[in-house]
Amino acid sequence: MIFLDTNILIEYLKGNRDILRDYNLEELFISDIVIMELYQGARNRSDLNFIAKEISIFKILKTNDEIIKLATILVKEYNLSHNMKMMDAIIASTSMVYNIKLMTLNRKDFIYLTEIELV
Repeated sequence: MIFLDTNILIEYLKGNRDILRDYNLEELFISDIVIMELYQGARNRSDLNFIAKEISIFKILKTNDEIIKLATILVKEYNLSHNMKMMDAIIASTSMVYNIKLMTLNRKDFIYLTEIELV
């Protein structure tokens, strides 16, 4: 099982389908938080519809209280030392709570978190 960071999906939506070619669709997951980040990047209704259609093939991991509590701890622990941002903390905590690998293009945002296996 692999959790896709927003930047992976941005590449996928830009037409770089090779980024996921080595993976079975059944093992790829996104979260409701990642979906919101993608929707936030839409420039118009057409973009929004395109994003919604293209990501509908992925299974969704729901963000729950446990994820938010852990994300809060991560921001408190790592904001000053590693500039941990709220959305990265939620993505990291989602990976931790679901015990799932994280695929990202921004390894520097997560490399210091030994609890996460990065792809």
